[in-house]
Amino acid sequence: MLLRLKRMEISLVEQIDKNNIPNHVAIIMDGNGRWAKKNGKERTFGHKSSLGAVRSSIETCRKLGIQHLTLYAFSTENWNRPKLEVNVLMTLLSSAIKDEINELHKNGIRLNVIGDLSKLPRKAYNDLEKAMDKTKDNTSCVLTLALSYGSKEELLHAMKTIAKKYKDGEISDDDFNEELVHQNLYTHDLPMVDLMIRTSGETRISNFLLWQIAYAELYFTEVLWPDFNEEEFYKAVLNYQNRERRFGKISEQLKN
Repeated sequence: MLLRLKRMEISLVEQIDKNNIPNHVAIIMDGNGRWAKKNGKERTFGHKSSLGAVRSSIETCRKLGIQHLTLYAFSTENWNRPKLEVNVLMTLLSSAIKDEINELHKNGIRLNVIGDLSKLPRKAYNDLEKAMDKTKDNTSCVLTLALSYGSKEELLHAMKTIAKKYKDGEISDDDFNEELVHQNLYTHDLPMVDLMIRTSGETRISNFLLWQIAYAELYFTEVLWPDFNEEEFYKAVLNYQNRERRFGKISEQLKN
């Protein structure tokens, strides 16, 4: 079975066009709870078991040369989950950062975090700060964790920031354009998303990067997040490469 999967992975890799690799991939990591239930375990077991899929996705990005990987780790709405589950997730976050940071640093991965970090427990916040500082000069790939993140909240924050700048005379009517909005988002130093993946069979965006996925290719898979491996990532990239990205134009214009 393992040998067959290995052969399949090699076959998928060989099909990938290295000249058409998405620059920025974003993933809604969904299905941990259902995966745990399917295996007769508590939901928290699913969250703990999801780290393998995270490691696999980071390594696949390194192999393919994907420069930006953004993972939807914890939404603003997730604070409404049972307190025990939230506490487990925050503890898991701190331990994962400590366990993985040296490997990330060795592989040239820069850690980035977006969201309302003021809501995070102090320990988790401090661990993230140390990890980001340690990897700040790395250039192989940027790994962005969306934590306590909600796109509507992000857009509202940008609007308030822009309104204050306008009130204070820092900007004028002529400065209002898409770039102004982009520069005031949490993701101001990231490119627009090329490929967005959601696992577990759900086909919702769930308040994730609403501005940034304006022209992203969306890929939905039935695979639950803990089972999302290198092979599944290759499938998503191949699906992306079979799309015609027109950005409002028609096919004939692209061919010409």
